[in-house]
Amino acid sequence: MTKGSDLLVAALENEGVERIFGIPGEENLDVVESIRKSSIELVLTRHEQAAAFMAATYGRLTGKPGVCLTTLGPGALNLSTGAAYALLGAMPMVMITGQKGILSSRQARFQVVDVVASMKPLTKLARQIVSPQMIPTTVREAFRIAQEERPGPVHLELPEDIAAEECQEVALIAPHQLELPTASDAALDRAAALIAAAKRPLLMFGAAASRPRSTSDIAQFVIRTRIPFFTTQMGKGTVPGGTELYMGTAALSERDYVHEAIEQADLIITIGHDTIEKPPFIMGKGGPKVVHVGYQPATVEQVYFPQSEVIGDIGPSLKALADRLEGKLPNAQALLHLRERILERIAARATEDRFTPQRLVHDIREVMPHDGILALDNGMYKIWFARNYRTRMANTLLLDNALATMGAGLPSAMVASMLYPERRVMAISGDGGFMMNSQELETAVRLKLNLVVLVIEDNAYGMIRWKQAVDEFPDFGMTFGNPDFVKYAESYGAKGTRVDDIGQFKKVLEEAFSGGGVHLVNVPVDYSENERVLVKELRERLPAILEA
Repeated sequence: MTKGSDLLVAALENEGVERIFGIPGEENLDVVESIRKSSIELVLTRHEQAAAFMAATYGRLTGKPGVCLTTLGPGALNLSTGAAYALLGAMPMVMITGQKGILSSRQARFQVVDVVASMKPLTKLARQIVSPQMIPTTVREAFRIAQEERPGPVHLELPEDIAAEECQEVALIAPHQLELPTASDAALDRAAALIAAAKRPLLMFGAAASRPRSTSDIAQFVIRTRIPFFTTQMGKGTVPGGTELYMGTAALSERDYVHEAIEQADLIITIGHDTIEKPPFIMGKGGPKVVHVGYQPATVEQVYFPQSEVIGDIGPSLKALADRLEGKLPNAQALLHLRERILERIAARATEDRFTPQRLVHDIREVMPHDGILALDNGMYKIWFARNYRTRMANTLLLDNALATMGAGLPSAMVASMLYPERRVMAISGDGGFMMNSQELETAVRLKLNLVVLVIEDNAYGMIRWKQAVDEFPDFGMTFGNPDFVKYAESYGAKGTRVDDIGQFKKVLEEAFSGGGVHLVNVPVDYSENERVLVKELRERLPAILEA
């Protein structure tokens, strides 16, 4: 005889699960015991939200669903932000939560919340398991749904009496490779005709182009067509950012320097664009036509309504499209002459002797190798990293431009460090976002991770304070005090350094990486550049380009 919890864990092993992130409760104790006897590592976190962020990031980086485990009620509800993070960010994840027994009710309604109902709008599937015999098929279905396009979170609730119930062995179901269709010939022909007729074509790579399954066909499409490209925030690195065709990243929706190319394009080919991201450009009357190349059909929005769609597995579809276009695009590089000016303006004043966002990005880029991974939290600095940080590999700048939640930076970096212990990994957080999940420093130290945690300090919720000022509201309600971050890190057994001289910043980062372990680096920031560049300078750019 076996128990329901044994069937669950065997089904997870059958799916290739190596780690489960979470905080168990008494309703999970049978599952915990089954995990103890299995090959799966239980990664105990200090908050359920962090466990969900870690599981989602595991899915983002590997393409395989990450798994997290919590108890019922308050523990399960703490997964909600992580579920939305994975749903909007298209990250495959399976959440397993406990529940009181459903065959009897010895504790009445104590701690009982309808978690399945609460998870339905935040997941691709939410289901309670009511019989041990259901477990193998339910787990297989959960992983299939989490992983198939568009990837996202799935929730399974396992009541404690179902987990403890003895039953006969039930056969597991072998996973199979998910096969995606390629675009139809008719769709490819229509798109090719539009691209061939364009006078000023431009490529854009979005979040879905960063899927781990994406192939070299994406980079080959750029090489074969020679069309200049830009990226969304979550599409950075899909094509090596150092190529001579890279035009920049759309960190804003309009007016930025990369929009000089967008404004002059008569056709934009979007590859892997997901409108869940903040718009990288806004379609409108008199603007460019758009060809949408994606795993799924475009979601028509007020700001995005493509005239042509190429739907299917992106890699093979792009190869077939390049076969139709290679050598037949005399206007392919019509916009390339704008590249040098765009990139020069974005990189301006990056070496000034101040703690400006540009200087921080510049110095960090110099200490990070091409495969180094930055995991950003959410704050004002995210715009600067999206604009200024040049990526050379996909998924080496992990930022969230979908839910855009605070608190995810440190947990995301921890998973990157676990998966790639040989690579440099840095978490970057503002002081506001860092303190939302700073307790996970203990988890990182306990796991003996090699990780640099950069905390950018302005003693405020800086992005909202900036927008408050831009909209001419009084400065009110956004400032706070902070702990001594160096002592705070040391209290968890990590190392800590505060940098008060920007000239020492790179040296401190190099030493932090070389020393190994968890090392928090605390820096102040001069956010006066937010208004100078992102408001005044960009407001002046639009009239100037129209006059030109």
